[in-house]
Amino acid sequence: MFGVALLSASAVSALAGVLFAVLVWQANQILIDDVLAGIEREAGGLVALSVREGDAAVARRLEDQQRANSAGLYHLSENGAYRAGSLRTVPGELLAAGGRGLFSFTSEAEPAPRLAAGRIETLAGGGILVVARDIENQRRLGSRLRWLAVAGFALIGLAAAGSGLVVARRVLRRVEEMAATSRAIMAGDLARRLPAAGSDDELDRLAHSLNLMLDRIDELMTGMREVSDNIAHDLKTPLNRLRNRAETALREATSPQDLRLALGETIEAADAIIKTFNALLLIARLESGAVEDTKDVIDAGALVASVVELYAPVAEDEGQSLVLSAERSATVRANPHLLAQAVANLIDNALKYARARLPVETHAAAVTASGTPARSQPIVVEVGRAGGRVCIAVADRGPGIPASERQHALTRFGRLERSRSTPGTGLGLNLVAAVARLHEGRLRLEDNAPGLRAVLELPAVDPVAPVGAE
Repeated sequence: MFGVALLSASAVSALAGVLFAVLVWQANQILIDDVLAGIEREAGGLVALSVREGDAAVARRLEDQQRANSAGLYHLSENGAYRAGSLRTVPGELLAAGGRGLFSFTSEAEPAPRLAAGRIETLAGGGILVVARDIENQRRLGSRLRWLAVAGFALIGLAAAGSGLVVARRVLRRVEEMAATSRAIMAGDLARRLPAAGSDDELDRLAHSLNLMLDRIDELMTGMREVSDNIAHDLKTPLNRLRNRAETALREATSPQDLRLALGETIEAADAIIKTFNALLLIARLESGAVEDTKDVIDAGALVASVVELYAPVAEDEGQSLVLSAERSATVRANPHLLAQAVANLIDNALKYARARLPVETHAAAVTASGTPARSQPIVVEVGRAGGRVCIAVADRGPGIPASERQHALTRFGRLERSRSTPGTGLGLNLVAAVARLHEGRLRLEDNAPGLRAVLELPAVDPVAPVGAE
């Protein structure tokens, strides 16, 4: 980081140095060009005067300008003899430069050498004319500008280096804080989070993103611990029952029929355990996003209708009914098999717990004289659009779930204590929630007053036009 700051300071200083050099050179060039243009205009005027009125007129003009304390420097000679002007002789430096250039001179008022720029002209009468300007002040100004450029270059370099070091130290301090927090997290303190300065800069946004990742990791780790605990709690009993049934069959079975019955019960228990593990594997697969390539645009209403049709006989057998209300154009981009599984889980959950609301004696008397199960209030399945979302809702009139326990019901093996005696794995709603997350949606549990209303929300998409449609 220090090297980056030093490199940045060097680049800024170099750029400032080039800029100052260009500015000084341009300013000095402008001053020189202005002086040379003035000399050229005046020399041209004096030559023209010589042509019109002769060299004597030029001599008079120079004497008038000298008496007026002109800033110009002049020399006029005829046949090698001085005639007029403040310069007593033709400057040798001008002669050596071909009649145009810079030369040094001294004056009575200031014996120190001064710098001048001038040119030599030959008049119409044969006289030699020198027209020059004192540029000592411009030279001193240029020298001062160069020193100011050097000083500014140094100050900018120091300021850039200082600010770079300050920024580098600040950034390094924050990076070190993040590194220390990361080491603490790797040491096992998963509750720690990367600090943010509150400035909403790049490091703050990085810390926020990493903290969200850490929250998700912590959530997954907590879920793993809960899964381990719940597997031990919810699978230990059926495994013990499976083993006890096998031992009982070996010990008490006296006929092939008894053994066949015991084996059938054992297979049913094993199937229930396998179903639980299959659900766990499916949830893990969903959370890994491994089915992204299997999504397609489907009609959610038609898919839900097929699931309702499949479960209608089951509901009839249990003395319940399913009522479907589906809107058209409720299309989503989803995996049809997973979405159907999610809807089936919601309906199965509603059938299970809606029936559980009735008292035991009502169950016993729930069959009419004709042998048909008595009807309870129907389970309503709805499919509709709300803004840019498709909502699939399953509402029952069962005991419902208290608001304080709804979030727990969505976790793996998240079964309420009063439902421990009800058959199930506690994975149904968790699988639906995983399907919702896979499709960028969510699962909401609401009060149906009485009962539970489970709402699966998915992003709506425009239906795909058939091939060849106008």
